[in-house]
Amino acid sequence: MRTTLSLDDDVTVQIERLRRARNSSLKDIVNEALRRGLRDMSAPARRRKAFRTRAFRMGKPLVNLDNVAETLAHLEGEGFK
Repeated sequence: MRTTLSLDDDVTVQIERLRRARNSSLKDIVNEALRRGLRDMSAPARRRKAFRTRAFRMGKPLVNLDNVAETLAHLEGEGFK
């Protein structure tokens, strides 16, 4: 089948690099890329393991964290107030 494709510049550069490295034709590279892409897109999505963060008690805050100026003064010293 013949068809016309409009390729983005970055895709064109990658295809050309592969074509030169493999000493292959544009048709062969594009067909292989499409086959791999279609196979990956057709496969069922892999389930990812849920990311869990462990919580721990930090104790009572030394300053009121709701007051930004007070928190910064405590962390940076009174000279920065």
